[in-house]
Amino acid sequence: MTKKKTWREKVNEVEEKIHNITPDWEDRLGKGKILIPNAKDIERLINKTKRGELLTTDIIREILAKEKGVQVTAAIPTGVYLKYVALAAEEEMAVKSNVTPYWRVLKADGSINVKLSGGATTLVKRLESEGHKVEPGKGKKPPKIKDFMAHLVRWK
Repeated sequence: MTKKKTWREKVNEVEEKIHNITPDWEDRLGKGKILIPNAKDIERLINKTKRGELLTTDIIREILAKEKGVQVTAAIPTGVYLKYVALAAEEEMAVKSNVTPYWRVLKADGSINVKLSGGATTLVKRLESEGHKVEPGKGKKPPKIKDFMAHLVRWK
């Protein structure tokens, strides 16, 4: 029987890929190359944040595109690998106190990414413990960080 991989193993095995943007996608993405990021680069950027700082998935994508010299970083793989990073951090919390603070990554509009480990309640608690004010979600909309733009990282 094969042993199930840990989330850390999954984070470590994701490989970066760079592809040419096909003519079909040039209208939407522009000419050039598209990055399929690796999870370790996403984790590296999150780990650069300090208590009280926030990132968005769009900022992560912009920074990685600039670092790798490509037109754009693919959105869906970035979200998938962000989830891998979050699951690895949760897995490691049982044995480590210093884990990747994935809860600092918000959606572009400042809302909490409730699909990440722990769900809205856990993420809100962690963000509030770092000094952020959280506006409750309305209807099906997730909670948002008040004045999140003032807390976004500036080290692009």
